[in-house]
Amino acid sequence: MTKNLSFYLVKKYLRFDASQPFITVITILAFLGVAIGLTVLMVAMAIMNGFDKEFEKKLFTMNYPLSIYSRSFSPVSQTDLNRLKTQFPHLKFSPYISTQVIIKKGNRLEGGILFGVNFDEEAGINSIVKESIEGKTLEKYDLIVGHEIQKIHQFSIGEKATLIFTKNDPGGMSLIPKMKRFNVQGSFKSGLMAYDKSYMYTTLDALAQVLQYDVGNFDGIHIYSDEPFSDIEKIKKILPDDLGVVGWWQMNGNFFAALALEKRALFIVLMLIILIASLNIISSLMMTVMNRRKEIALLLSLGAYKKEIKNTFFYLGLAIGGGGMLFGVLLGSLILFVLGSFDVISLPADVYGTAKLPLDLSMIDFVLIIVGTSIIVALSSYYPAHKATQINVLDTLRNE
Repeated sequence: MTKNLSFYLVKKYLRFDASQPFITVITILAFLGVAIGLTVLMVAMAIMNGFDKEFEKKLFTMNYPLSIYSRSFSPVSQTDLNRLKTQFPHLKFSPYISTQVIIKKGNRLEGGILFGVNFDEEAGINSIVKESIEGKTLEKYDLIVGHEIQKIHQFSIGEKATLIFTKNDPGGMSLIPKMKRFNVQGSFKSGLMAYDKSYMYTTLDALAQVLQYDVGNFDGIHIYSDEPFSDIEKIKKILPDDLGVVGWWQMNGNFFAALALEKRALFIVLMLIILIASLNIISSLMMTVMNRRKEIALLLSLGAYKKEIKNTFFYLGLAIGGGGMLFGVLLGSLILFVLGSFDVISLPADVYGTAKLPLDLSMIDFVLIIVGTSIIVALSSYYPAHKATQINVLDTLRNE
C-alpha cells in the first residue's frame, strides 16, 4: 500500500503543472544537467584512457616489457642468456649492445643511439623492427634507422651512412674518433618522434666488432613477457648480484604517474558538473514540496505515513536523476560510437602518433561514473524528501 501511494504521487508530480510551470522548467534542467554531465564524463574518460593506452603501447614497444642490465663494468654474458632461456622457456629474449653515435652526412652532424641486435630475435619482441625488416635479408653492416633520421639526412635505400663512435682509436701521437660506414637498408616509424629521431639498429656482430666486444658479451637483454609484473620477480631471484632487471613501467614511472593524476583530477572536476546539476534536483523537489504543502498535510491528516511522503519525494528525485543518468548513458554511448566509427575528429599523426581519436572507456571507469552519479542523485533527493515530512499538519491546514 505504501509503495502504491508513493508511486501514484510520483507519477502525479511528474506531470506538467500549468499553475507552476517554473517547477517543470527546473525539473527539465535538472534532468538535462545530469544527462549532459554524465555524457561529458563518459566521453572525457574514454578519450583520456584512449590516449593513455596509445602512449603505453608506443612506450611498451620501444622500451620492451623487461630489460636486463649490468650493475657493474662486467658485461652480460652468453652464459647468463642461456641460463635465462633454460629457466624461462615461455619468454622471448633478445641480447643487445648499445652506444651513442654521431650521424654524419656532408656537413650535418646529428646525435643518435645505435643498437646492435640479432634481427631475428629482435623481430620476435619488437613489432616496429619486425615491420621494418620484413622481406629483407640483412648483412653484417646493414643499418635500420628511424623515420625522422632518414628524412633529416635524406638517406635512400642502399646509401652509406657514416657513424662516428665515442670510442677513440690511437693514431700516431693522438686519439682519433672511430668512424664506420653502414649500409642503410630501411627505416621504422614508431609513432613517437623521440625514438624515430635517435634510434638505429644494426647487427650484433657488426657493433661488437666496432666496439671490440668479446664474443658472447652484451650490454643487456631485452625480454618479451605477457605477464611482466610477475615475471620480473621470478627473474630477480635467479640473477647474480651484478645483474639487474627493470620493467617498462619503471623506466617511465613519472610519466604514467602524471597521466594517472591528470585522469583523477579530470574525473573529480567533471563530477562537479553532475554535482551542480543535482542542485537543480534539490531546487525542483523543494519547490514541489512547498507548492504541495496543503496536499501533504491533508494526506498526513487522513492517515498517510510520514514514510510514504518521504518515499514519494525520494522516488521523485530518483526518477528525475535516474532518467537523466539513463539518457546520459545512451547519449554518451552514441557519441562514442560516432567518434569511434567515423573520422569526425582527425589528429596530426606526427604529434599524437595516431590520426584517429583513440577511445577506450574501461568498465571500471564506467562503473565509477555510474556509482558516483547515483550517490550524488540519492543525496540530492534525500534532503527534500526529509523536509517534506517536517510539515506541521495543523498550522498548514489552518492557514492554507
